[in-house]
Amino acid sequence: MNDILRELSDAAERRVSERKMEVPLEAIKAEAGSVPSKEGFPFESALRASGMSFICEVKRASPSKGMIAEDFDHVAIAREYESAGASCISVLTEPTRFLGDIQYLKDISEKVNIPLLRKDFVVDEYMIYEAKAYGASAVLLIVSILPEEKLKAFIALCDELGLSALVEIHDENEVEIAIRSGARIIGVNNRNLRDFTVDPSNCLRLRRLVPNDILFVAESGIKDRADVRMLEDEGVDAVLIGETLMRSQDKAAKLQSLRCD
Repeated sequence: MNDILRELSDAAERRVSERKMEVPLEAIKAEAGSVPSKEGFPFESALRASGMSFICEVKRASPSKGMIAEDFDHVAIAREYESAGASCISVLTEPTRFLGDIQYLKDISEKVNIPLLRKDFVVDEYMIYEAKAYGASAVLLIVSILPEEKLKAFIALCDELGLSALVEIHDENEVEIAIRSGARIIGVNNRNLRDFTVDPSNCLRLRRLVPNDILFVAESGIKDRADVRMLEDEGVDAVLIGETLMRSQDKAAKLQSLRCD
């Protein structure tokens, strides 16, 4: 595991320990259990729609770019995405380097009707129950920070709770781990978290190793319609777009430009 991933996963471990002191595991399980599961897996259903699906991200900052959105009305941003035709919304809940908050997830879930992804560095089952309790339809699971047996257990827990798991990979070995673990959605982060460079060809290279019955998501570095068209041509099912949209003054117009020639 590289330094930034270790820093973020270690911070997540500490955060979970603190959260358990405030709301014990059994209490968050009860909260999650009180939230009815939506029919089927809505996040997956949205990504299986014909054509390219767009997961639009609500993100205030990142380790590579620093502050992205000083003026950050997370609910207004999410509602704008929904009105503009986003398939799903990704909500950053990591507080130390992305300036996210689990409350953002709950706030947005109460105002929009499309599926939400909790994007964080999930290291403990607590965070999966928490995601369900706060309104997520899916969680991000990063192969680089999870032993294979834990990844399998987390995917099984997601299934039990009616959540989808977006399993993020970065190389050929992680493709095999994700498939063995039962991933139904695989995402490739084109950003190298060692030096923060972006290489879209990484996604295209790994796409060929993933069976067509597994949904495939491209993450990071998607800036214009040409990028989206290239991914469409290679059989990518969905794109997760954060900074490109967050820096746009007219997010609806920017999303439209990404969707249409």
